[in-house]
Amino acid sequence: MPVDQRAAERFIWSAARLLDRHRYTLLFADGSAEPVLEALRGYRNADGGFGHALEPDLRCPASQPAPTLHALEVLNEAGAADSEMARDARGWIVSIAEDDGGIPFALAGFEDYPHAPWWSPQPGSFLTFELAAVLHAGGITDDDWLDRATDWCWRSIETTEQPGGYWLKNACRFLDTVPDEQRARAAIASLATRVDLSARAGNGTDGEGLRALDLSPRPGSRSRDLISDALIEAHLDAVEAGQQEDGGWMFDFLAWSPAQTTEWRGVVTIGALTCLRDHGRL
Repeated sequence: MPVDQRAAERFIWSAARLLDRHRYTLLFADGSAEPVLEALRGYRNADGGFGHALEPDLRCPASQPAPTLHALEVLNEAGAADSEMARDARGWIVSIAEDDGGIPFALAGFEDYPHAPWWSPQPGSFLTFELAAVLHAGGITDDDWLDRATDWCWRSIETTEQPGGYWLKNACRFLDTVPDEQRARAAIASLATRVDLSARAGNGTDGEGLRALDLSPRPGSRSRDLISDALIEAHLDAVEAGQQEDGGWMFDFLAWSPAQTTEWRGVVTIGALTCLRDHGRL
């Protein structure tokens, strides 16, 4: 069944947070980037990092890696990858990076605030992949941390024998964006021999419902070498069928609070629309 974009737009206006309403206007209604940037500033801290539940599952006000990653993604989306706000966010990442370039999953202090049960202050997490990827995607070449993080990512990809689902998803983001295409394609070929990617892409892994477009969301990306066209098309069919009666989409991980649920639904609705548009289905 074709997607009802007008119903999706009504859902965005009725339920999504201000930031995501402005993102929708930017992405689908020829809107300006400036309202997106103004809304994003509300999640920014004086240290340059981001918090305040910009990542809906982590609701502490202090700066944390995951919301700062999301901020950098939004800044890329708004064409502001090298803005002052982005430079300050990158500076905060430098300040919390480990010696080898790895980034912890979370910093201590979030425990005093509502959060999803999977958060823990583990070192050298898979967030390193996606933070490096978002900087590479934004064309950043002069960052104090990025060279170390890129080395960290290569080491992890080339030595991890049995990667978990989120590790794999974020490693693919890195391999799609890192400038060394030859090495990236060799790493993708190696991954294909080490893990059953078709099974993971079709059925999920680690219980989080990981599917083809989670591993490789963009047409023409290097990671498409891992997944058959049939699995991509089947997942696109599932995305189309996933539109709810209220016009929005629902996520498949734990819904643990009303605010978290509403905020994530706005994010995943924009994600679904963007994915379908990029694949010619909208």
